[in-house]
Amino acid sequence: METYISILRGINVGGHKLIKMQALTKLYEDLGFMHVKTYIQSGNVVFQTKQTDSTLLENLISKKITEVFTFEVPVIVILQKEIVKIHKNNPFILEKNYDVNLLHVTFLSQKPKQTDIAKITGDFGKDEFIISDKAIYLYCPNSYSNSKLTNTFFENKLKIAATTRNWKTTTELLNMSLSIK
Repeated sequence: METYISILRGINVGGHKLIKMQALTKLYEDLGFMHVKTYIQSGNVVFQTKQTDSTLLENLISKKITEVFTFEVPVIVILQKEIVKIHKNNPFILEKNYDVNLLHVTFLSQKPKQTDIAKITGDFGKDEFIISDKAIYLYCPNSYSNSKLTNTFFENKLKIAATTRNWKTTTELLNMSLSIK
């Protein structure tokens, strides 16, 4: 049985695409997933399944959400070992010792192409980012809400789905995944 974290993009924001976590938990259980746990109201779900294909899981969850709630939601599914690696290797903590309250991770649906990464240029003020495999580490000293380094920005440049969580949420999702036996 594999442990996964799924991250839904754009639910329960500004009164749009509303999904109660109890209903989301039921949806995951109806899909046959085990040990389903949600974290806060923004669509973070830890679960276990025998399925081993993250892309298949993303499509399955997204299709079921559309069927049940009648709107589309991008879903990114991360293996537990991937979030362990992402958490352990944050260069803004390891190399720069930045304040964790100013750190975020943009999770990517797949590893971006080097040619697309090379297209990311511009003035981002004091904001910094580092791309590593399927994650983008962000440092936003003036708040993520004021940053140009948004999900839409990275999706347009990298041509892949993206969703961002702050470091506290990333840490909590890691801990939740490790607590499932």
